[in-house]
Amino acid sequence: MNRIFSFHIVSVDGYYQGPEGEFDWPNTDEGFDEFAVAQLREIDTIVFGRRTYEHMAAYWPTAEALENDPLVAALMNSYAKIVVSHTLTAPGWHNTEVITDPALLRARRGTLAVFGSSELTTSLLSAGLIDELRIMIHPVVLGAGRPLFHTAARRHPLALTQSRTFASGNVLLTYRPT
Repeated sequence: MNRIFSFHIVSVDGYYQGPEGEFDWPNTDEGFDEFAVAQLREIDTIVFGRRTYEHMAAYWPTAEALENDPLVAALMNSYAKIVVSHTLTAPGWHNTEVITDPALLRARRGTLAVFGSSELTTSLLSAGLIDELRIMIHPVVLGAGRPLFHTAARRHPLALTQSRTFASGNVLLTYRPT
């Protein structure tokens, strides 16, 4: 049996992207970086939806990423990656596999982490495939943008299992679907 968790960054008003699709507002510091590395070290496979995969694949293998954040870049580049997509056919990022049926994720061993990929997370939550939902709230109000669960068609009750406050003002909330 494996475990699947999803991690998202949102503003205080619940947006994961700004009004123009921007993602230049997260409050990152040394505490965030330490958390990111620790979270990466607890997983075996990274899972993305197509759009998030394309953004990640365009950055993490670059010289800029390796220079700016060498440890995270090395980890991101080394892990097995799965993209759930009906349109992506030829992933270019090393160690990436494309699947079309998200139910196949349950057959994988170890801990799988969905990073970003709001629509995929909502789909997995609806299918009962998410074991844990991690939402890090950053101390900024965007006023507009894309809400995290904009594709949810029904309620999904959650139980808070943990909360953590960072010196930066970021707050990590960890939930289990009930």
